[in-house]
Amino acid sequence: MNVSVAMATYNGEKYLSQQVDSILSQLDSEDELIISDDHSSDQTLSIIDKYMQADHRVKLFINEESGVTSNFENAIKHTKNDLIFLSDQDDIWKPEKVATVKSYYEKNPEIQMIMSDITVVDNEINTTIESFYEFRGSRSGVIKNIIKNSYIGCAMSFRKELKAKILPIPRNVPMHDMWIGLVADMNKSALLIPEKLIYYRRHDANVTSVENTSSMKEKILWRIQISSLLFKTFLKNR
Repeated sequence: MNVSVAMATYNGEKYLSQQVDSILSQLDSEDELIISDDHSSDQTLSIIDKYMQADHRVKLFINEESGVTSNFENAIKHTKNDLIFLSDQDDIWKPEKVATVKSYYEKNPEIQMIMSDITVVDNEINTTIESFYEFRGSRSGVIKNIIKNSYIGCAMSFRKELKAKILPIPRNVPMHDMWIGLVADMNKSALLIPEKLIYYRRHDANVTSVENTSSMKEKILWRIQISSLLFKTFLKNR
């Protein structure tokens, strides 16, 4: 099974190289790193260009829209391989990440989406949360994750067959990762594995947050919206 990594970037010059290096060291020659950039104004594009010049597996596509969801969608759309791994721009993949996840897919042919546990760290890679699973009470299940989402994109991967079910990602869902996890759950094909395979770096410039800071009104509204969208998607994919 060949691998495509779908990475979204935006003004990520500070930590980008460390993350890209941790990914490329695990990829085979037929794998690829697809990067979608959301109109960065720092040195992000220059850094990506240097990798592209040195490694044919690195490919860049500029996001035609703006925002996290559309940026990840753009990266996912351009992937071509069997397994798609999502990636933030500022984390670090542990050396065994790709091999571990691939082994789970080989043993579980019915599974379409796999998410691992992660270790949350600060700028200097000091552990701040040992287990994201324990912190968020993570487990699969549609109702559970509508009530309290525990899906996190940086730890997710999925088979290419799931692309047709998740794309296009609705713009009125809270985040792309929640949508992907719930669609996989609707198809009873989501698996959460216990291994901690990423150092998930939290810093002042992060676009997303470990905590949900939405108001109660916002939470109720998006729960209604996403329930309706999931039902429509379920009917379409029957």
